[in-house]
Amino acid sequence: MRIISGRWRGRAIAAPAGQATRPTSDRAREAIFSMLASRLGSFDGLDVLDVFAGTGALGLEALSRGAGSACFIDNDAAAVKAIKANLATLGAIAAVRQSPVTSLGPAPRGHHLVFLDPPYGQGLAGPALAHLAAHGWLAPGAIISIETAAADPLDSPFEQLVERRFGKALVRLLRAP
Repeated sequence: MRIISGRWRGRAIAAPAGQATRPTSDRAREAIFSMLASRLGSFDGLDVLDVFAGTGALGLEALSRGAGSACFIDNDAAAVKAIKANLATLGAIAAVRQSPVTSLGPAPRGHHLVFLDPPYGQGLAGPALAHLAAHGWLAPGAIISIETAAADPLDSPFEQLVERRFGKALVRLLRAP
């Protein structure tokens, strides 16, 4: 895996060993960031939240493209270790938390750009999004990128901006009120 664009373009990032983490493919990540760039214009200064972060590739990509800060959240200890290693390799500083999403308390601030990439087939996207919204993790008008299995339903009151399929994955961009 590698960073696609920005100041760390081409830099390799590590994934944790085992099958617990399912990294977003370079192709899908590039398409996600193209869809985001067309809506955001710039990533400069954005506060990013990467939930079910895995390798941290989505949040790291946003930082590489100019995001001001990032917070990475994953429940898996190996994933958290990989994210910290990737941050160290890139010389980046960001908050990293090991926690189930639905155990997070009130947010220190709302985030402008949120990535949710839960395990497929477990129905976690909707409850995670509802929890983040209820606890102040989303800034007003935040853009949320959610990757699920194509067959996974998503019940959300947020405005859907776009939906694209990439093999078995379905990516939706939503906007918080």
